[in-house]
Amino acid sequence: MLRTQVSAAARRPGRLVLTGLAVVVASFVVTGTVLAQQITERTARDTLSGTPAATSLVVGGAAEGPLPAVATLPRVQALPGVAEAVGRVEIGLSVGESYLNLRADPGAGPLSTVRLVRGTYPDAPGEIAVTARTAERLGLGVGTVTTGTGGERATPGPLTVTGVVATEADAGYDGYAPAAAVVSWAGLTDLDRIDLRVAPGTPPDAVRQRLAAQLPPDVAVRGGDEVRAAEADAAAEQVDNLFALVAMFVAVAVAAAALVVTSAFRIVFAQRMRQLALLRAVGADRAALVRALTAEGALTGLVAGVVGVAAALAAGHVLPAVLRGFGLAVSSPGVPVGVAAAVVVGAVALTVLAVLAPAFAAARVSPLEALRAASTTGGRRDVGVARLLAGVLLAAGAVLAGAAAGARLPTPEQEVYDPMSTLLLLVGSGAAAFFALVALGPLVVRPVLAVVGWPLRQFGPLGRLAVGGIGGAPRRAAAVSVVVALGVTLIAGVLVGGASMRVLADRELALSAPADVEVSATGGGPLPDAVVARAEAARGALARVVPYRRAVDVALTRGGQRLGTADPGFATVDLDVSALPTAGDLDVAEGTLADRAAGRVVLGSWAARDTGLRVGDTVALARAGRTVEVRVVAVLPDHGPLHAQVLADPADLDRLGVPAAPTGLLADAAGGGEAGRTAAVRALRQAIGGADGVGLAVLADERDRNDEVLRALVWIAVGLVGLTVLVAVVGVGSTTALSVVERVREAGLLRALGLSRAGLRTTLTAESGLYGLIGAAMGLVLGVPYAWLAVKALGVDAPLVLPVLPLAGLFAVLVVLTALAGVLPARRAARVSPVAALGIDG
Repeated sequence: MLRTQVSAAARRPGRLVLTGLAVVVASFVVTGTVLAQQITERTARDTLSGTPAATSLVVGGAAEGPLPAVATLPRVQALPGVAEAVGRVEIGLSVGESYLNLRADPGAGPLSTVRLVRGTYPDAPGEIAVTARTAERLGLGVGTVTTGTGGERATPGPLTVTGVVATEADAGYDGYAPAAAVVSWAGLTDLDRIDLRVAPGTPPDAVRQRLAAQLPPDVAVRGGDEVRAAEADAAAEQVDNLFALVAMFVAVAVAAAALVVTSAFRIVFAQRMRQLALLRAVGADRAALVRALTAEGALTGLVAGVVGVAAALAAGHVLPAVLRGFGLAVSSPGVPVGVAAAVVVGAVALTVLAVLAPAFAAARVSPLEALRAASTTGGRRDVGVARLLAGVLLAAGAVLAGAAAGARLPTPEQEVYDPMSTLLLLVGSGAAAFFALVALGPLVVRPVLAVVGWPLRQFGPLGRLAVGGIGGAPRRAAAVSVVVALGVTLIAGVLVGGASMRVLADRELALSAPADVEVSATGGGPLPDAVVARAEAARGALARVVPYRRAVDVALTRGGQRLGTADPGFATVDLDVSALPTAGDLDVAEGTLADRAAGRVVLGSWAARDTGLRVGDTVALARAGRTVEVRVVAVLPDHGPLHAQVLADPADLDRLGVPAAPTGLLADAAGGGEAGRTAAVRALRQAIGGADGVGLAVLADERDRNDEVLRALVWIAVGLVGLTVLVAVVGVGSTTALSVVERVREAGLLRALGLSRAGLRTTLTAESGLYGLIGAAMGLVLGVPYAWLAVKALGVDAPLVLPVLPLAGLFAVLVVLTALAGVLPARRAARVSPVAALGIDG
């Protein structure tokens, strides 16, 4: 019996491949994920370390022990076997009104982390080299002399820029100089650490022993490889966390593959019902039939697992080599034999579990089935009482868990909130909803098909045949469509959540960074009139200039009593937000910003909670013995513009005695990109000139960093969820191919009745597209509400945004992909002649 089934499977390798195709993909994804993690970690260790590869030993720099003193460096350099020793130290400087991170680096040689591109490298105290972006942002060029304060230096000292250097990462505020120049100028007595390069042929351990004799016992001496590994681990700290998240999505993809394989085996066993009935007729009992079919499943899993793992290993080693050919520094992975073996074993176990339910169902075939002329039996359209009850209970559990999560959502006034329990309830509700969909899928497919299939039926007989082909096998349609629905649910959740978080980020940045650049007077004093005039005149580089005043000592009072706890008062600005391009991103928790005018103020949410004020309340602004009666017309969901808590009208600040000179101004670059921003910064630096106490901040850099992080997170999430969609598309293709084999006689009859080859191809391709249409419809119905609940459950006060165009694009892409998955099976079916098809009988 066992030999008969296994040999029959081996004689039909095409059917074996189609049945296990989803397992091939799952095995490829799991092994590929492990290799991707190895590639990422090894690349991080090779490229993210700040210690040069030539460093043999590192003195100091560990968390324990004192820093090596400056006087230690000459003794270390003089030790036998030391080819080179350089000191490392890093200090923050105030250059003018800007920040500069000054690092000690030799500037040349194996232990250097920078490369000179212009000018000369510093060699004396008070000389520095800066990166290209730092030169542009801080207005520094070769030969520029500026004033800096930092380290232990008590008084400002001159700094001369002698060169421009290139580094791996240019943050826009980095300077470099030799260690001797840095410690001498800054008055330092300690170094952060000392890097050593051992002479060729000298064992590092011998130098380590000599160092131990020269250094205090509590000063750490570590190997260069150890330090590089630690730095890379710190730089790539999120790699393990990221791949833990990847593992969760991979598990979802594997579960989806199990569903697809179960559906495929149901189709395969349905095609062989007559054969199975003959085996029953000649004496095979049900248990023997189940064992034989399970063994066939194990063989399928073994072949699929080996193929998937081999393909992943090949791709994992070829891809880094190809990327290195394009100049990208990507390391190669190892050969994880244990992981590969575990994946193959897991593929066998997954396939065996997937085949059990179809095997037990097929083993119930009656021996009399062998006497029938047809080669297959009709598929069941019901779900059975037990499955129906399980599905109803799961659906009820999903609703109850979702309602419980909704009841725990935070309110706007709630200050203490832990989102973990609410999110766990949502995860439980979503899992229960998915398994309910699996159980009740054949019943759910029919009404969904009636809705989404209606437009297709209007295209005539071909459309009606396609809809009828899906409706005639609701179990098959449900098994495949549910996997598609799972992928769409996850992607829809990512898109809705990402859109909501993006709007929240835009709103917060519209308050904290409402323009590209800010110029402000340190200490809250007024800007010189000449600075404002020159900035307003620089229209070639600046698109707009919006001055504002800030007062930090404005109190809110009622009946002569101070409200709230702010001391000496609430930060208040008179910024004209309507003149800024980010005004459209602003949102209000209550009221409207359009009502702001003289005698009307806008409060930040913290000030509103601290004082107990709401929209419509009357309050007095008090400062230096003067008061102004105002009415609250709006409350912002966070702080006010530029981190102020009160947004007032200029006339009200005049009445409070606030000086008329602006304390700051906001400006936007006239040009786009880095070049436009740099031109704006240069223009404003020229406007500042030599004015004391005036600083410049590039707010647009903060916006760029937030956008990059959010965009990267969304695309990473979409890519991870795409694993499930990939399995779903593969499932549609394999299911369509297997169903074509099952329905050869049906296709022959349609051809004999006059349906052309093109018509048959169109019908079968439309059927494949319907799998995606049904799954996408169910996925959107589940995904959007759960995404909205998840956004609210995070407690970040993000708005609920429905990204219509991306969701519509997702819907269309899924339909197209699933339709394309059916093209090849449809072409194969159309090539069979009507006579040959009608003559097939099992």
